[in-house]
Amino acid sequence: MNDELDSDQKKIFICPTPIGNLRDITLRALDILRQVDVIACEDTRRTGGLLSHYDIETDMISYHEHNARKRCQELLEKMKRGKEVALVSDAGTPGISDPGRHLISEAIEAGIEVIPLPGPTALIPALVASGLLSDRFVFEGFLPKKGGERQNRLKALKREKRTSVLYESPYRTIATISDLAEIMPARNLTLIREISKIHEEKLYGTCAGLSERLTQEDVRGEVVLVLAGKEEADEKAGYEHLSIVEHVRRLMDEGYPKKEAIKIVAEERELSRSEVYEEAIAIDARPEES
Repeated sequence: MNDELDSDQKKIFICPTPIGNLRDITLRALDILRQVDVIACEDTRRTGGLLSHYDIETDMISYHEHNARKRCQELLEKMKRGKEVALVSDAGTPGISDPGRHLISEAIEAGIEVIPLPGPTALIPALVASGLLSDRFVFEGFLPKKGGERQNRLKALKREKRTSVLYESPYRTIATISDLAEIMPARNLTLIREISKIHEEKLYGTCAGLSERLTQEDVRGEVVLVLAGKEEADEKAGYEHLSIVEHVRRLMDEGYPKKEAIKIVAEERELSRSEVYEEAIAIDARPEES
């Protein structure tokens, strides 16, 4: 019997599953999946294939975006009665860009111990394979599909100094790279698709270069985009010839609210917000500069 399960403490195990190659699962995860009372999974057919491959016969219960709230209460009741539950996603680590986060959060609130197992994810392999700086990075998940929220996220990416990692569906990849190319054409970008699968592919270049290339190709499979951060030299080159007022106005012309523009200028120029505000307050007060 696994010592992790031989305890009166109520637990939920967060079990990463392979994102492509079925051998990319840990021995510990297999032990847990064999010995828990039930496995909560997004698609019982897909998880069933994994369990069958490893001769695991544990009962499954569906837990996905459309039944998360109902199933969450059922699973919590099972755990409160002493049943051991493992949470898996269709591929990768549960809780990252999937409905698992809700169950994990509710389990914590209910006093149930959360046991996260290390294991497969597309995020880290893509980051290290990109060759871009990895000591500081930010995970952006999936961008909004359209509208003002999407534009705001794209603007934030343009100013982000850390390496950014994004997930994208094959149906929106070309549009997303086109949007990136429009606002930061020379920024380095890596596209990695089908990680750990037979048709794994890596494309390296700039946003503009990959955008041009992908207009002539079909994108298939799950995609990870790794975007280089904004370099200090690029940042200064963008405003060093501008006064503070001109800098704020240019950001406002790009669609930023005045308050947000002042914040960005203060950060980029390493000034206090009050200093920038004292200058920027005159934007509306000086007709000759309007």
